[in-house]
Amino acid sequence: MALSKLEKRIRIKRRVRGKISGSSELPRLSVYKSNKEIYAQLIDDNSGKTLASASSREKGVDANGTKTDISAAVGKAIAAKAIAAGIENIVFDRNGFVYHGRVKALADGAREAGLKF
Repeated sequence: MALSKLEKRIRIKRRVRGKISGSSELPRLSVYKSNKEIYAQLIDDNSGKTLASASSREKGVDANGTKTDISAAVGKAIAAKAIAAGIENIVFDRNGFVYHGRVKALADGAREAGLKF
């Protein structure tokens, strides 16, 4: 029987996560998107802690425009929080999603705001 969309994404996610990992010096920027919202977290995998997070549900994020515009705003918000915490370099984790559309817009927004990956 064919795999569902979610099962395919989880297989891809496991494969990618086997190759990348975050640390306190080089945290992992994990992205999750639902149909309406998008979320981003900076994660230290060694200690299992979230260092910073941002989402389209927060009040500080500009929620006007298309979902792609909102994703770029979330990328800028997570970058601002990371730089405030003293983090400039990260590892990007697309979480099994295709690097296209909203995921790419979030990554580009984070790069514009000063993160390096």
